Amino acid sequence: MLAQVKQIIIDTIYVDESFITTDSILKEDLGIDSLTKLELILECENTFDIRIEDSELANLKTVGDVVAMITRKINN
Repeated sequence: MLAQVKQIIIDTIYVDESFITTDSILKEDLGIDSLTKLELILECENTFDIRIEDSELANLKTVGDVVAMITRKINN
């Protein structure tokens, strides 16, 4: 799952994979602003066939948060 999310991030914001870990903070470490975060989430929704509600976006601070949410959505 982490590898797939990393690839989505790489494809969306063109950042080097070595900068992406589960502890990477989306805004501070990867430079992901609110608009880019929406693009990232849309790609995740399409890739994993899930729906992430707007209210859940505020909880996504790190790459690990994104992976955990996707995992939780897939398993439900």
